[in-house]
Amino acid sequence: MSVDLKKTATNGHEKILIPQEQQGKINEMRKLIGPLSGKALVYCSDASIARYLRARNWNVKKAAKMLKQTLKWREEYKPEQIRWEDVAQEAETGKIYRSNYIDKHGRTVLVMRPARQNSKSTKGQIKYLVYCMENAILNLQQDQEQMVWLIDFQGFNMSHISIKVTRETAHVLQEHYPERLGLAILYNPPKIFEPFFTMVKPILETKTYNKVKFGYSEDQNTKKIMEDLFDLDHLESAFGGNDTTPFDINKYAERMKEDDKKIPSFWTRETSPSSVPIDVPSLDSIKLDTDSDASDNEKIVRSSDSVVDTGLVNPDQNSTNQEDLNASAAVH
Repeated sequence: MSVDLKKTATNGHEKILIPQEQQGKINEMRKLIGPLSGKALVYCSDASIARYLRARNWNVKKAAKMLKQTLKWREEYKPEQIRWEDVAQEAETGKIYRSNYIDKHGRTVLVMRPARQNSKSTKGQIKYLVYCMENAILNLQQDQEQMVWLIDFQGFNMSHISIKVTRETAHVLQEHYPERLGLAILYNPPKIFEPFFTMVKPILETKTYNKVKFGYSEDQNTKKIMEDLFDLDHLESAFGGNDTTPFDINKYAERMKEDDKKIPSFWTRETSPSSVPIDVPSLDSIKLDTDSDASDNEKIVRSSDSVVDTGLVNPDQNSTNQEDLNASAAVH
């Protein structure tokens, strides 16, 4: 499968613009946003503005409104000022942490274990999530914008989740971290979780919902996909990998404290206005069977270098029927 980048096209309902068109939209956005300084100026790189534009299907006015709301939120919430000591209590069970490996596309991996929830505080949980997001972004490779979530449901029951926290989580991620999630794999979710997922679907934007896949340890298709996405020697055994090293809060705390030292330079760095990723189909474009126009052949994960068949189970089915698990094609 190839993509012609010489003309404006659509990817489902999402526009694909050539670089010159992208830059024109970005320039329009800058005019609407107005003069910036300090951390807001650093935040509003061309690449960042492009993410907001993609989130709003390249509608400049909608994207500008969204970005202005984020700038206001960042000024008030100050996510870049959160440090390990502020969230250490929330983190101590290992319910969310940044893994020490990346996927084969260079994306940061956040591991989540809802059964290890140790807090009733919505404010505390969201603050820790924001810290984890900021840390994941801090550690992204230079040519990568997105991350992967691996969600382990071992030991899970419905007491471990909250509609209120889920709603606030969706709001923060969708409104203030657009286009940062590339793929979320819900690993071995129990049957009791499926009604909950159906219930929260309305609060998820379609693009976010389409990035969520269910995977099962006994499913051969899932195993193949995990092999395609990760180095199994580094991937944790909970997700079918070979690493049996348990989470160590003390070692993780040291990693995070070292990362905290990088934050000041991150927010005083010089940005390159021209460094905007080409808007080709990417790893965030995952179709679910619940889409009316989706088919097995459309359930793919795309990267800037290749198109890789995901084959992971979606929330509305417990198995997959795809035969060509590793189909790929160059994006021209």
